Amino acid sequence: MDNQDKKNKTKIMPLIPLRGISIFPYMVIHFDVGRDKSINALEKAMVNDSLIFLTSQKEAKVDIPTPKDFYHVGSVCKIKQMLKLPGNTVRVLVEGINRAKITEILKEEPYYEVELEEPTYNSEVEKDKETEAMMRMLVDKFEEYVSLGNKVSPDILITVNEIEEPGRLADIISSYIHLKSSNKQKLLEAFDPYKRLEILHVILQEELEVLEIEKQITQRVKKQINKVQKEYYLKEQLKAIQRELGEDDIVGQEVEEYQNKIDKINMPKEVKEKAMKEVERLLKVSPSSAETGVIRTYLDWIVELPWGKETKDRVDIKKSRQILEADHYGLEDVKERILEYLAIRKLSKSMKGPILCLVGPPGVGKTSIAKSIAKAINRKFTRMSLGGVRDEAEIRGHRRTYVGAIPGRIISSIKKSKSKNPVFLFDEIDKLSSSFKGDPASALLEVLDPEQNNTFTDHFLEVPFDLSKVMFITTANTLNTIPRPLLDRMEVIRISGYTEEEKLEIATRYLVPKQVKEHGLKEGNLNISQNTIRAIINNYTKESGVRNLERNIANVCRKAAKRMVEENLKSVKVNSGNLNKYLGIPKFTYETVREEHQIGIVTGLAWTAVGGETLSIEVTPMKGTGKLQLTGQLGDVMKESAKAGISFIRSRSDELNIDPEFYKNKDLHIHIPEGAIPKDGPSAGITMATAVISALTNKLADSKVAMTGEITLRGRVLPVGGIKEKVLAANRAGIKKVLLPRDNKKDMEDIPDKVRRKLKFVFVKNMDEVLEHSLIKEDEKNEDN
Repeated sequence: MDNQDKKNKTKIMPLIPLRGISIFPYMVIHFDVGRDKSINALEKAMVNDSLIFLTSQKEAKVDIPTPKDFYHVGSVCKIKQMLKLPGNTVRVLVEGINRAKITEILKEEPYYEVELEEPTYNSEVEKDKETEAMMRMLVDKFEEYVSLGNKVSPDILITVNEIEEPGRLADIISSYIHLKSSNKQKLLEAFDPYKRLEILHVILQEELEVLEIEKQITQRVKKQINKVQKEYYLKEQLKAIQRELGEDDIVGQEVEEYQNKIDKINMPKEVKEKAMKEVERLLKVSPSSAETGVIRTYLDWIVELPWGKETKDRVDIKKSRQILEADHYGLEDVKERILEYLAIRKLSKSMKGPILCLVGPPGVGKTSIAKSIAKAINRKFTRMSLGGVRDEAEIRGHRRTYVGAIPGRIISSIKKSKSKNPVFLFDEIDKLSSSFKGDPASALLEVLDPEQNNTFTDHFLEVPFDLSKVMFITTANTLNTIPRPLLDRMEVIRISGYTEEEKLEIATRYLVPKQVKEHGLKEGNLNISQNTIRAIINNYTKESGVRNLERNIANVCRKAAKRMVEENLKSVKVNSGNLNKYLGIPKFTYETVREEHQIGIVTGLAWTAVGGETLSIEVTPMKGTGKLQLTGQLGDVMKESAKAGISFIRSRSDELNIDPEFYKNKDLHIHIPEGAIPKDGPSAGITMATAVISALTNKLADSKVAMTGEITLRGRVLPVGGIKEKVLAANRAGIKKVLLPRDNKKDMEDIPDKVRRKLKFVFVKNMDEVLEHSLIKEDEKNEDN
């Protein structure tokens, strides 16, 4: 810019420091003045030539600025108008003339007076091409700024386009742009017009970038606001329609209630989000739609489930033991397992609920002990019977696509219990069956797996529910029909049948007092002796449990109550002599030991669903062609055991002194009495073989010996099950000696001491030992005679 004619002038005039305002040449603006110094400066200026120097404060918050607090470059302005306002304030209208720089501060009181230097440039000098290009670029940027900003009137562009002077163009554009104080001061201090154009171009470019971002943000916000406004408008329309239809805002109230309930419940985040989505759907769906009912049902289930409700376990082991002992006699294995669980709960809070499977014959107290467990550990109790369940939806629920869909019985039971850690009883798990509707046993695999059931998902709810803290107990009469994968997830505890002495204790302690109370009798109204109860056990019931025993005791109580009312008696005595008047003639007679020894008749021991029994196996050889006849409703396994026994006898015929050709010239008939009752299993193998040997050798079989065991072709004796029940049956029948497989010696722990002392046990490993203890030798026969 060498062609410009630079001239400097000096002037003296009053000064006003402005707060938050920067004034450029050619700019017309008004502002309020309230400080005494500033008013004094205005008055001085008006007296002279109405010129005043205006500059900006560095910090707007400074009330009484010193020379260090304001910039030393500003604008010389012409005061156009002054107006006094209430409160000793003056409003001033000024017009910027040119830039100036303070060279010296002449005085500070009663106003600032300064000496100024006014650098000026000859505007008449012809502009070069570079300056022209910069001016055009600046005008283009300003037009873009005006179109983006919406803060400057487009009419200004006409004025700007007509300006030919570089400095004036920069100053006028600067006055219309929203700039920071530092940037404004930078422009004011640029005395060279070209340099001013350059600085303004850079500032305008930055400002345009900011405006572009602002525009994007504004559009995004506007879009969101429009969406909200649209939803609000539609909701208001919907409310108006509902009011016209007479429905008012019932749905709105329901939605608010559901939202409040969901907010209060301590449920997982995933469940809460799902529930809130359903609440939103309820607002959008028409109240008359069938879908509304489905959503309401779903939300009712969600808010009523015990997501965060738990009962506190009673970890007082002594108290729990007392409750278990008071409710049940015997069942030591179950009681110990529950007390172990409680002990671990006391030490570790993260213990998952055990999954117990109580296996035993009917009536031994499997279901009632589950209730006692819940009572002992202070938990809620819920029960689900699985007998005959063949639909998978019973376990997992129906999907909401079906009409009338509801959750499965597991979630329903949890809801009824109002606790997420109840004692949950699956009754009769061995009675599950499958059909075209699915396999419930497979659906139970997830429920009864401690590693999976913390995210059990019902088809209706479609969100996981934590079942890991539930104590699951299952009951079964037999393990044979339970699928192996399901059985693998459970801890099996066997509950065998009760002995006569245990039944007597149970009846005396629990059953008689219970039935006396239930029939409106008092403690002294009914006198029933222990011998009478023993007679009921032996002559009127035939079971492993005590269900029929309780039924017969109830029958006695009813008859006694009737007699007391009819004959006006205060008490009734029931004894062995008059028991048949109350219960009729005895229904059962247990087979007792035969007094005389016989050929071909051997006593075997069998297990049934109602306990152990003795079986007299009879064998008769006849002349024939070697046929083997088996009668007594025997199963395939039992028939095969008989054939294995015959093959063993043929292989050892010489040692046993039996005609080697007996299988050609003799027919054998093996019969097991009580032919109407089906029998199966391998445990009568050695008994049938002994009876055949006795019949073929004409040796007497000891009537006071009973046996059980599986036979092999080589004569080995293999272990069998149900030892406790079989031994109890032998004791009841008056047997003196019991032959058991050697590998069953471990089962002796289960046999009560009282029974163990009465019987002599012989553990055998082959048929030679069986024959030695079961067949009468010649010298022993003579002794008996």
